[in-house]
Amino acid sequence: MMLKRQSRLNLTGAFYLIGGLFFAYLFFGFMLAPCFNTLTSIFSAKNAAGEPDPFAVLRFFLAGNMWKYVWNSLKLAVCLVITVNIVGVSIVLLTEYFDIRFSGILRLGYMTTLIYSGVALVTGYMFLYAGDGILTAFTRNIFPDFRANWFTGFNAVLFTMTFACTSNHALFLRNAIRGIDYNIIEAARNMGASPLRVLFQVVFPTLLPTLFSLTVMTFVTGLCAMSAPTLLGYDSINPEIVRLAGSSAADESFPQARAALLSIILACFTIILLTILSFYERKGHYLSVSKTKARLRKQKITNPIANVLIHLYAYVLFIIYITPVIMIILFSFQTYNAVRMRRLDLKNWTLINFFGQEDYAYLTSRGTYKIREGSVSGVFSNQATLNGIHTSFILSVIAAASACVIVVIACEYIFKHKKSGVILEYALLFPWLLPTILICYSYRVFFNRSDVWYVFNQNLYYADRVRILIIIAYIITKLPFSLRMIRASFYMIGEEMEEAARNMGAGPVYTFLRVKLPVILPSVLAVFALNFNALFTEYDMSAAFSSAYGTTYAMVIQSMSREEGLYGYNINASGRRCASTVFIMILSGIILYLVYGVGSRDLSEKLAIRERRRKRLERLKKIFSKS
Repeated sequence: MMLKRQSRLNLTGAFYLIGGLFFAYLFFGFMLAPCFNTLTSIFSAKNAAGEPDPFAVLRFFLAGNMWKYVWNSLKLAVCLVITVNIVGVSIVLLTEYFDIRFSGILRLGYMTTLIYSGVALVTGYMFLYAGDGILTAFTRNIFPDFRANWFTGFNAVLFTMTFACTSNHALFLRNAIRGIDYNIIEAARNMGASPLRVLFQVVFPTLLPTLFSLTVMTFVTGLCAMSAPTLLGYDSINPEIVRLAGSSAADESFPQARAALLSIILACFTIILLTILSFYERKGHYLSVSKTKARLRKQKITNPIANVLIHLYAYVLFIIYITPVIMIILFSFQTYNAVRMRRLDLKNWTLINFFGQEDYAYLTSRGTYKIREGSVSGVFSNQATLNGIHTSFILSVIAAASACVIVVIACEYIFKHKKSGVILEYALLFPWLLPTILICYSYRVFFNRSDVWYVFNQNLYYADRVRILIIIAYIITKLPFSLRMIRASFYMIGEEMEEAARNMGAGPVYTFLRVKLPVILPSVLAVFALNFNALFTEYDMSAAFSSAYGTTYAMVIQSMSREEGLYGYNINASGRRCASTVFIMILSGIILYLVYGVGSRDLSEKLAIRERRRKRLERLKKIFSKS
């Protein structure tokens, strides 16, 4: 028995040693080394004479117009903090706090940004408001002097991202407001406080920690915005970094060093914000509540004028949220002529944007017709789109699963080894200190050579090896989120469960697989689903690694309109883009339903649903037996 336990300890020690060496390889090789190389590249630029000039880039930054990109990103981030918090708090109060008619339907509309985001969401808004958009064309028919290209630049980006970024409020602030003890509100009202005073002096203080976290997240999102500025023509930091990364010294002065400097500036802002957030969280904000918590009841708006205005405001927000979704769904079933003209033809419906192919006949300059075979094709019949879906699906599954596996093993070590586990925990959270674009740019530069010994002197940016680089970047950027979510599930494992398994002679591996893993598995699967959902339509990293072998689904969607009708090909690219957005909505909706719908139900809810199904089947049997 003693020898058996000794062999188990030796096996566990060997496992920890191999795991520690592998993690050190990942941390130093794929986190520190590439980013340190980016930092040093700023000071290794050469002047016009070919001599090293460590301050050349800094002088260029101060004397040139590079500061414009930093200022534009800062302006967008600050304005987003204001607009997103106003709209985000509004939609939560309208659906969870105030008694608003049809609040259930309003909630569905407000939460549509959870099922499509990034490039898909931006293209949806462009479908309505761009120069050839539906609402823009409708407005110009009424007011001919209305400017066609009004939906570009800062205002367009701010408008789009304001409604795109409220998804965090819909998830986290909604949970926070549902957790408010109604006894506190009732006590304040009994003491004569007005509804407005209760809202600002009782409700809002309990939401401050969540609001502060959401504010920081919104600021970082605006600072690191990529898809909206790229598609809507706004000069911000991330699109400029990607542009400079693809440039050369023959095109402009030391572009790589300038891209590195902008990346480091982004990193500095992110580190400062996360430091402030950590300091604020450590201070602790607690609210004393009664021992028996009462469920929050919706508050009626007694003032009739205020009631009408608030209802009107709620429905206007609902229209803004739901209109792009409805229009995209309707036009995804329209012919290419209807889509290109932005005119609904309710008599002609088609599935060509999803399935099948059609030939396209067009008139040449000689007055003859020419046929382009298969020029009209659906999402699941177009080879470029299918390749993008296939690439994104494979890369996202591998990255999402790998991140979960790494974090689960790391959490097992962290909970067993308190002191050394802290170091491991902070190492896994390290990617949160860096913007995604900095990590991707560092990988693109550092691994685009054949002298990195710990990757066997292979150029990882060359040909199809770029997919390995994308997977690693996906994994690294998802480690912090996965750790925060999965670590919480480990607290549900009681020490007595592990002790009982050990007393019955079970080894550490057997105990983990048969005792611990079943407890944390629902949370792990939820994190996997959310990671996959985010990575499948990810655009920022895809743009940084843009190449023929690394073209993801988001990149395909982004390029559809640009290629529409070029040389007689991709005639229905706009319709296929609408169909792609619908496909993303369906896929994301299913995943979110499995995570927050079926997956979030406790045992009593599942039993109640099962009982309702049984009664429904019995009623159906009685109906059929009578007939």
